[in-house]
Amino acid sequence: MARQGASKFLHKAKKSKSDEFYTQYIDIQKEVEAYLEYNPDTFRGKVVYCNCDDPYESNFFRYFILNFERIGLKRLITTSYKPSPVANTQLGLFVDNDTVKQKKGRPKITANKFIINSVGDIDGDGEFSLKDVALQLKQNKKNEWSPLDGDGDFRSAESIELLKQADFVITNPPFSLFREFIKQLVEYDKKFLIIGNINSLSYREVFSLIKENKVWLGTGMGRWISGFIVPETYELYGTEARIDENGNRIVATNNCLWLTNLDHGKRHQPLPLMTLNDNIKFSSHKNVKGVGYKKYDNYDAIEVPFTDSIPDDYDGVMGVPITFLDKYDPTQFKIMGMCENKDLYHLKTRVFSTEECHQAYEDKFHKKGTYDLNASGVIEKDGRFEKVYQRILIKRIKWNENNTKAI
Repeated sequence: MARQGASKFLHKAKKSKSDEFYTQYIDIQKEVEAYLEYNPDTFRGKVVYCNCDDPYESNFFRYFILNFERIGLKRLITTSYKPSPVANTQLGLFVDNDTVKQKKGRPKITANKFIINSVGDIDGDGEFSLKDVALQLKQNKKNEWSPLDGDGDFRSAESIELLKQADFVITNPPFSLFREFIKQLVEYDKKFLIIGNINSLSYREVFSLIKENKVWLGTGMGRWISGFIVPETYELYGTEARIDENGNRIVATNNCLWLTNLDHGKRHQPLPLMTLNDNIKFSSHKNVKGVGYKKYDNYDAIEVPFTDSIPDDYDGVMGVPITFLDKYDPTQFKIMGMCENKDLYHLKTRVFSTEECHQAYEDKFHKKGTYDLNASGVIEKDGRFEKVYQRILIKRIKWNENNTKAI
């Protein structure tokens, strides 16, 4: 029920273009640290741009400014969008290092640009903190704090000029503009680490990049992201929604992920799998154990309903859940395409007629309607056609003895 509620919440947000989902510090920290563990020099001498992040609010800014020297940043740029519904409530930039309780007051009416080139202990208390950043900005020494001419939209000319200066874009972009956001990153050839909804994996603009191994998932999805801070105007859906000790309203969506083109160790870990016969004998899933794998009626592929049920010795094409991408090792499997309506990857072996779709609906629901059999993989179940959930089509990579690909 919690996941259903959260999905409903995100769907409503997308429809209304309400995009105020603010990432928690702990989620940013554990994700970014995974890349530093894989390569400690990932950000050394580089410019990071958080182009959907007001420093007053953003924990992305907070993380990168407090770790500026440790990770070796050359520059940190952040820009905000105006006005913000949680302005001056999430991050006490001019107070202390801790997230502060919400304060009353009108949102800011200007979009801000912060450019950080240097950090240090300015107040002489023996340690670096956000107070030092505030002092540097107020004194305008080495760093820049100024209003933007426009509203801070990432598509604006002044935001794009800042984008051109950056090596990395790291942020939580507007869910309703996700397609445009990632298109811009690709157009300007930027490295990035961003948060998106699991549904975004099926977007043509995203999936084509994943298929070509130009983009992949970060180190976690679902509950790996513990929740988002939302404004008071947002309804708290689901049993995992809560108000934390600082008064922040937290929604645990459980269906978001990190999307990136930065390398990390998890994507080089092959899935431990059983053979086809062992799955049929020992699988923990009742619709695999003793049953086996059905073939689609409209694809030359077998249906694999669970990622851990992928047979490691099957040489044909397999349809697997979209969440497989969280475990995807590009040296173990090749992504062939996706089960979808338009057959963009030329993998369909059958297109169902309108009459067949009408009949399938009547067979399933016992009333008139249209069951779009062409939207996914189709299997036969109890003498009728049944669509499966969204599936990615993959094929096992075979390796020769000299460590070269056989396919």
